[in-house]
Amino acid sequence: MLEVALAMLERDGRWLVQLRDDIPGIVAPGCWGLFGGHLDPGESPDQALRRELQEEINWCAGELPFWFRHSTPQRTAHFFRASLPLPLDDLQLLEGQDMVLAGIEELVTGQVWSPRLQQARPLAHSLQLALENLRRIP
Repeated sequence: MLEVALAMLERDGRWLVQLRDDIPGIVAPGCWGLFGGHLDPGESPDQALRRELQEEINWCAGELPFWFRHSTPQRTAHFFRASLPLPLDDLQLLEGQDMVLAGIEELVTGQVWSPRLQQARPLAHSLQLALENLRRIP
């Protein structure tokens, strides 16, 4: 079974999302998703997420509280939710086509505008799951 760790990072009421590459064979190509990725052998979800955030946006994360887990027969996704303490301009996109801070009002439309590509792209299933859980919080 594949295991992944994903981060729902908030800054000023907006959420950091990544536009995945348009590469056939990857999960959710060309869709907006969350930063994170697969667990390497022997890694905990927290360790994997910290590694992925360093690799994808060159950020050494502080506290990453566990949020929820979603499992299917093929995959388990561990979701973490935290604040992003630095501005978007301080992050370096090292994987993916674009990254933005998207508001809930945009996310609930099911697509997010990419400034780099100058087009709207759909949300990955994992981001939709996170959004559903976010909307359940009072």
